[in-house]
Amino acid sequence: MGWSSDNLYLFNQGTLLRAYENMGAHPSAEGGIVFSVWAPGARSVTVAGSFNDWRQDEFFLSPLESSGVWSTTVPSAQEGDLYKFFITTDEGELLVKADPYAFSAQLRPETASVISFLDGFEWNDGDWMAKRAVSDTLKSPMNIYEVHLGSWRGPDTRVPGEAEHPCTFSAQSADGCEDNAGGQKFMDYRDIANQLVPYVRSMGYTHIELLPVAEHPFDGSWGYQVTGYYAPTSRYGTPKGLMYLVNKCHEAGIGVIMDWVPGHFCRDAHGLGRFNGHKLYEKKDHKEWGTYIFDLGRTEVKSFLLSNAHYWLSMYHFDGIRVDGVSSMLYLNYGVNNPAEKVFNENGGEENLEAVKFLQDFNTMVGKEFKGVFTVAEESTAWPLVTYPPSDGGLGFNYKWNMGWMNDTLRYFSVNFPWRGDHHNLLTFSMMYAFSENFILPFSHDEVVHGKCSLIGRMPGYYNDQFAGLRVLAMYQICHPGSKLSFMGNEFGQFIEWRFYEPLEWFLLDFDSHRKHLDFIRMLNLLYLKTPALWRDNFSWEGFRWIDADNRSQSVLSFYRTDTVTGDICVCVFNMSTIDFPDYGIGVPEYGIYKEVLTTDMERFGGSGAVNDSPIKTTTDENHGLDQTLVFHLPPISGIIFTLTEKMKNPAIKVPAKKKAAKKTTDKKKEQK
Repeated sequence: MGWSSDNLYLFNQGTLLRAYENMGAHPSAEGGIVFSVWAPGARSVTVAGSFNDWRQDEFFLSPLESSGVWSTTVPSAQEGDLYKFFITTDEGELLVKADPYAFSAQLRPETASVISFLDGFEWNDGDWMAKRAVSDTLKSPMNIYEVHLGSWRGPDTRVPGEAEHPCTFSAQSADGCEDNAGGQKFMDYRDIANQLVPYVRSMGYTHIELLPVAEHPFDGSWGYQVTGYYAPTSRYGTPKGLMYLVNKCHEAGIGVIMDWVPGHFCRDAHGLGRFNGHKLYEKKDHKEWGTYIFDLGRTEVKSFLLSNAHYWLSMYHFDGIRVDGVSSMLYLNYGVNNPAEKVFNENGGEENLEAVKFLQDFNTMVGKEFKGVFTVAEESTAWPLVTYPPSDGGLGFNYKWNMGWMNDTLRYFSVNFPWRGDHHNLLTFSMMYAFSENFILPFSHDEVVHGKCSLIGRMPGYYNDQFAGLRVLAMYQICHPGSKLSFMGNEFGQFIEWRFYEPLEWFLLDFDSHRKHLDFIRMLNLLYLKTPALWRDNFSWEGFRWIDADNRSQSVLSFYRTDTVTGDICVCVFNMSTIDFPDYGIGVPEYGIYKEVLTTDMERFGGSGAVNDSPIKTTTDENHGLDQTLVFHLPPISGIIFTLTEKMKNPAIKVPAKKKAAKKTTDKKKEQK
């Protein structure tokens, strides 16, 4: 590894996509370690660590041309050593900083960087990567399981129905469980992989989304306030442990999405803030979150962040990047309430034009460098064209979280049954904009914290009603157009809000209602996977048609999904009330025989057992503007999915007989002439 004038130029221009190959700590061809750091305007920079008993006056870095980059070689340094940079500012202040490009870091509350080499891991995901490169996620099923690695399970967690999974590594192991300041123990990446991957596969999810795994000092930030952008958090072990987790997912046919935070970073003294004694990585304070906002107009910061995205996708084989807090990046005055503090762009607007350009460049880079990888925006406003290409004025993301759908849906499901008719539009309004972007429908970690209650805690009614409502909610999400995401614990009906400092309530699976709900989610997910009508045309009207959107008086909703490749039809009906409808009729698009393939009211799942066991033949009655009617039992607080198993001709529809074409006669005399 070594700096060339070309790389220094590209770094200063904001277009160096592999800055991590030169910045940080890398082995020298002559032996030892080459250290490089960006600290323009500093009076001096030294590096010290466990390799020299932390003497700060031994290894001075030299400036490289006028780039602001400093570098030196330390012959005695080796992999595993701890180190920090000691930066004397232009005003004589001494700052002690962790390496912004370090591949590993000490377990908090310690703050040193760790020399770590990433080569040597044996990847076994070649088939997955080759298939990914030619895949189209927009035409494929996507059902994401969102996970916080520190609280999914603990090393001593007992899961009913499974063998116990004690931590298999010692507290002194490089990949072992470690106590944090509060006494909590974590499983390591490898042990997590050996439990999480088979669980997710058995549950029928297609992807895992990891809350940020980059190094962060405070557990309570959940990873969203980063100090080590290139270092997988040491809470769960080493970088190669994280590689093992991703590799195991790919071997099992599961994609992995990383949560990424390029909008802001925490103010901890050893981090990026005031790195050379002045604003360097940051532009200003974040008014709402108490953090620093990245200076996205500074070219070297762009090289840092674009290289960071490239690093995670290249070195760890992530399949997608979900960008956190996009709204906070797009608006100059996000979180600013005082009019006197507001700033405006060169056109007089409040759009952050530098952030727009950065996000466009980021998405363009991912699309060009990593075929088959997708990007997701957590964008909660009406910013237009989030999932449109930059050439059309868009931001270039592949997907956007549908926060409007999530808020409206959870608000509706929290309304008590007698008053749901007054709020019926909360369920139907989403179709007014459902195909304006490529949406993911999220029930994320943000919806089960800060006093919002768990999902089941929002459901009205008695105990059984709450579980019935939770099943209907899950089926409604699966049937609605858009890809899906659900946070861990939702699948078995976690009662309390998520607590980052303790494992999920797996003991609840000792109780029938929770165990049956887990079984329902598994069956729902598996049905989704094998029913292309529910996902092949997720992002256009071709795959969705209302049957009855307006039955607010009975709180019933019905529509059908279509696979435009095969013509297969999937009819979805939801009774949001406590009223039983023994003979409910809806219009359906095809005459023939329909089969109930899944209902939330099966006794197996905790329902009353009111199922439509036998195949149902449509009647010839017109209904809801369609030529035939399906009549069935629709129990209270339930959802049903039907599929068309046999298409037949509707005898009530008379097809006008075609007139016989007049026979052409040949004038033999003319032929002879």
